Amino acid sequence: MPLTLPTMLTLFRIGLLPVMVIVFYAGFHGANIAAALIFLMAALTDWLDGYIARRYNLGSAFGAFLDPVADKLMVAVTLFLLVQENPTPLLAIVSAIIVGREITISALREWMAEIGQRTRVNVATLGKVKTVMQSVAIVVLLYQHDLPPLELKLFHVGEILLIVAAVLTIWSALVYLRTAWPAMRAGP
Repeated sequence: MPLTLPTMLTLFRIGLLPVMVIVFYAGFHGANIAAALIFLMAALTDWLDGYIARRYNLGSAFGAFLDPVADKLMVAVTLFLLVQENPTPLLAIVSAIIVGREITISALREWMAEIGQRTRVNVATLGKVKTVMQSVAIVVLLYQHDLPPLELKLFHVGEILLIVAAVLTIWSALVYLRTAWPAMRAGP
């Protein structure tokens, strides 16, 4: 199986995950900025690998499998880190909603594929908007420093953005479930 450039970018994104975790816990001055930049780099490679795969017809079955795995790993692990460092009920609930949705929709897609209706639950624009909002929120939460000129607490801005991402998460999950509902109601 030859590795395409998009698949190599996806593997690179997975490789960034332990690096981000190590940097997150490193404790050096600016570790939070470095962790935020690593997550941002991962988010950008997610966009880039998809663009390259579509633009140059370099998609592969392995890449199609691996890409969503990489995305979900990066988001879930990072949210766990953020909740561990900031154990507030709000952050825990919002993170649980986001991770729970990812698990639910992954299972739904797998089941729909098993019954030959995978295309009914393909990624929609709303899901892409949710992903962008989620990524921006996580980068801001990783950065977690005040912006002195505006006296804004970026962490609280990140929490608000993550709440918006959670609302989009629920909304997109409902869209997917509504689309799949006829197949779910049907008999065996």
